[in-house]
Amino acid sequence: MGKRLSKIYTRTGDDGTTGLGDGTRIKKDHVRMDLIGTVDEINSLLGLLGAEIPRQESIHELILTCQHRLFDLGGELSIPGYSLISSEHVDFLESRIDLLNKELPALENFILPGGSRPAAICHLIRSVSRRAERLMVTLSSAQDINPSAMPFINRFSDLFFVLARTLARSNGAEEILWDQDL
Repeated sequence: MGKRLSKIYTRTGDDGTTGLGDGTRIKKDHVRMDLIGTVDEINSLLGLLGAEIPRQESIHELILTCQHRLFDLGGELSIPGYSLISSEHVDFLESRIDLLNKELPALENFILPGGSRPAAICHLIRSVSRRAERLMVTLSSAQDINPSAMPFINRFSDLFFVLARTLARSNGAEEILWDQDL
């Protein structure tokens, strides 16, 4: 296991730089750091969602698994050239999307974020995941990234769209359909 943090502040970032896992230092506003921070933000939102779901439910286990994979993604982003996310992780997300989606009615309209508190949190996770994906595109234009990372974050947002629909229905709430006439 790596080093454990015994001291939280180091003062090494007071100049506006931060250290990557390989020892290099980059500016805190570098797109890589923006992406790492966004992945951390998603993981925090997953923690919030997990607090809303009883631990004995399979969805809680799915949330926890997603948190671990996001931590892996953040780790690989902090060490340029390092890969932890694989095509198997993408396959896992696709299998969960398919499993959840087969229980839902076909979409006939756009859905507005909301429906229930857990569903609304899923929509937050979905939209922040889309931001992470855009940042990943920007980073990949300048530096090589793990080829599995892009499909992973893309499927991740898809999963939380489907999970939002699932949770809205399981809590007895209605999905909020877009009405262009309002």
